Amino acid sequence: MRLIIAEKPSLGRAIAAVLPKPHTKGEGFIRAANGDVVSWCIGHLLEQAEPDAYDPAFKQWRLDHLPIIPAQWQLQAKPQTRKQLTVLRKLVKEADNLVHAGDPDREGQLLVDEVIEFLKVPAAKRQAMQRLLVSDLNPQAVSRALQQLRSNQEFVPLSVSALARSRADWLYGINLTRAYTIKGRQGGVNSVLSVGRVQTPVLGLVVRRDEEINNFISKPFYEVQAAVHLTADTPLSFYANWQPSDACAAHQDEEGRVLNPKLAANVAARIRQQPAQVEQVERKEKKQAPPLPFNLSALQIDAAKALGMSAQQVLDGAQSLYEKHQLITYPRSDCRYLPQEHFAQRQQVITAVSAHSEALATACAQADSSIRSQAWNDAKVGAHHAIIPTAKVLPAGRLNSTEQKLYALIARQYLLQFFPHYEYADTKISLIIAGGLFSATERETLKPGWKVLLPQKENQTSAKAPLPPLKAGQVLWSGEPLLQEKHTQPPPHFTDASLLAAMTGIGRFVQDKSLKSILKETDGLGTEATRAGIIELLFKRRFLQREGKSIRATALGQTLINALPEASTRPDMTAHWEKQLQDIAHKALNYAAFMQPMTEQLHQLIHSALTADTVQFSGLAGSAANTAGRRKYSSGKKSVSRAGRAGKSKSTAGRSRKKTPAAGS
Repeated sequence: MRLIIAEKPSLGRAIAAVLPKPHTKGEGFIRAANGDVVSWCIGHLLEQAEPDAYDPAFKQWRLDHLPIIPAQWQLQAKPQTRKQLTVLRKLVKEADNLVHAGDPDREGQLLVDEVIEFLKVPAAKRQAMQRLLVSDLNPQAVSRALQQLRSNQEFVPLSVSALARSRADWLYGINLTRAYTIKGRQGGVNSVLSVGRVQTPVLGLVVRRDEEINNFISKPFYEVQAAVHLTADTPLSFYANWQPSDACAAHQDEEGRVLNPKLAANVAARIRQQPAQVEQVERKEKKQAPPLPFNLSALQIDAAKALGMSAQQVLDGAQSLYEKHQLITYPRSDCRYLPQEHFAQRQQVITAVSAHSEALATACAQADSSIRSQAWNDAKVGAHHAIIPTAKVLPAGRLNSTEQKLYALIARQYLLQFFPHYEYADTKISLIIAGGLFSATERETLKPGWKVLLPQKENQTSAKAPLPPLKAGQVLWSGEPLLQEKHTQPPPHFTDASLLAAMTGIGRFVQDKSLKSILKETDGLGTEATRAGIIELLFKRRFLQREGKSIRATALGQTLINALPEASTRPDMTAHWEKQLQDIAHKALNYAAFMQPMTEQLHQLIHSALTADTVQFSGLAGSAANTAGRRKYSSGKKSVSRAGRAGKSKSTAGRSRKKTPAAGS
């Protein structure tokens, strides 16, 4: 008997649907006519044991227990899914062959692997286990995947990477959450002060941005524009901007803005009613390829900008489109490329899009399916590929408003791949006026290409008059100059879109220059699967709050960041961890080489916590922020320990197993 173990019931049912009929449904499994059995996990059936499983004394939160570092790691069955674990135990013993059908990412790999390990499956059976990679729940796609089984041994490094992440997050989250919650209580704060390797640096980004805005002092700066006429007697043709020379550096800020009003006024006076000689005319014709299909973060960022959705709303909506409706491929992907074999299905997908989206029907008709964009690239596709529509067609009216909007966004991004490049010309005119350099630029659309699919507000061209045709050496006339006083502006508060963009492009925020260069090639803070949950957890813990579209830190969040060692609140350490976890997945680093230095660093961080001054927490005593998590702290029961670590959503079993991250995340 061949046993296929899916990650969740919905995937199990999709796999069973393509196996020979009739089917026999049992408690927690489906048996096909050919003897194959499909069963499933319900998300993680196992979880890291609580500290008191290692020592009952750890039920009490005490500083002298820290750091808690298990000598032998233990997993325990989750109470709410223990029954399904029993089902799998029996089926695994009966099976001759095993097929791993977890989601195609590192957490999905670990989720089934840890069950197999926990059930003490014989080594020979484990070695022979195969891997089924399903990223599209439609029958044709599932059938193809079943014909392309691989050895599960190929994915062991992915599982080890997830295991290292899980244990490191446990060590970091359990120990630092206990340490700072106890120190906070000594200062009068009864909240659970959860600390995590991802959530805390994300909170740090918001706290520092808020502080930068609060401390910002606006300063005036000055711009000079020459009013250029073709001759002294003709109307204004265009404005050219002054380009300060190196001699002006002492009067500029780090961004090149001129701060000296006398200097700007002097330049304006010198160029008034003066000849303006064209020094150079540069015109370059260029092409821009369509943007790649979405991965999850790119979808969340675009949906936040275009639709005002939070990261969690996008994730939930995309998950529904994938699991419930089977209208899109696997939504938790970190990849923006497609396998070459998918190109053969393009016409069926375009037809399905036309059926589902009235707004995109014209675009579907205009799409040129002979165009093969850069998105189809096997070399850049790993266990999963970009998020795209499937070929499935549903009856009208099945999707809710959120699902419809997300589907249209994903579908439009896919259709872009079948439109020609955007072609344009950039022109730059350089002028010398009274010895000073001035320039004017213009972008002219030659062929709109894929940009015809963008909403008009995203595809606006400049309303100013085009630059006239000019030649080097031509003499024009500088009339009445424009001298403008402007003021520096503070950075904007984070929004859902900009915070997600910061998490994915975290290299901009790290301080270590060597790490900054490494991060250009890695994902940044968190993963595609966890970023939405991280942000939501910070709101749940009352560390963040919304003010309109802005995301701001609460007093509790500010106090926690100010109390922690700086290393814990910066993204450098976490991003370095993520790089190492990727190295483990790609066999460039082993488990021990990651865990040993991390454990040594944990000792240093706990020492900092033990010596931290509790006075900084006293300002929160008695405040509204002090009520968050108060009931969870009051005793040494196991639930208190979980409050500092889990933060897991109880909605939709199996969907939240890696969606809402631990405090150690």
